[in-house]
Amino acid sequence: MKHFGLIAGAAALVLVAGGALGYAAVAGDDDGGGAGTPSAESADAGFARDMAVHHQQAVEMSYIVRDRTKNEQVRRLAYDIAQTQANQRGMLLGWLDLWELPKVSADPPMTWMGMGGEGAAGEDAGGALMPGMATNAEMKRLGELNGKQAEIFYLQLMTDHHKGGVHMAQGCLSKCEVGVEKRLARTMVEGQQSEIELMAGMLRERGARAR
Repeated sequence: MKHFGLIAGAAALVLVAGGALGYAAVAGDDDGGGAGTPSAESADAGFARDMAVHHQQAVEMSYIVRDRTKNEQVRRLAYDIAQTQANQRGMLLGWLDLWELPKVSADPPMTWMGMGGEGAAGEDAGGALMPGMATNAEMKRLGELNGKQAEIFYLQLMTDHHKGGVHMAQGCLSKCEVGVEKRLARTMVEGQQSEIELMAGMLRERGARAR
């Protein structure tokens, strides 16, 4: 239970820090780069666009499972993930606004990482997906399950989702130039890796494991 308090506390810190992060992204700060306004083709813009989409699915997935189970442990985790990622998504989209850059791109997702078009595109994928994202069929199935089955499937989907998110955030750490964005990416890596460990334990308690 202590872990949930830490996650909730991190979400609160994200809210408090949001204004400062937004200002720093415009004013230019010097943690690995105060390189001025990024271009639309930069890793900074690509990460902001793609991670905003990636986070949106995590928020949707979390609210779905809250309607499919009464288990307080899972519901609390889902709420914490939804709140944290919704706040981070707001920062990413806010930076694009401040940089006066488009929120969509004609390039395939992950182009900024040199992985454009490598998602799980297909009939059930709903387009070119990014690492770890659930397909349309998987999202539909989650909304049809109840109780323990919904909990297990959610934990498996979110584990995959977090692994993909960590991969993307690590890409930003190596390719982005805006220091404040890199700090947010580092926060994502640390927070999601911690939640992956937590979810592994929750799956074991339910006689299951990550996919």
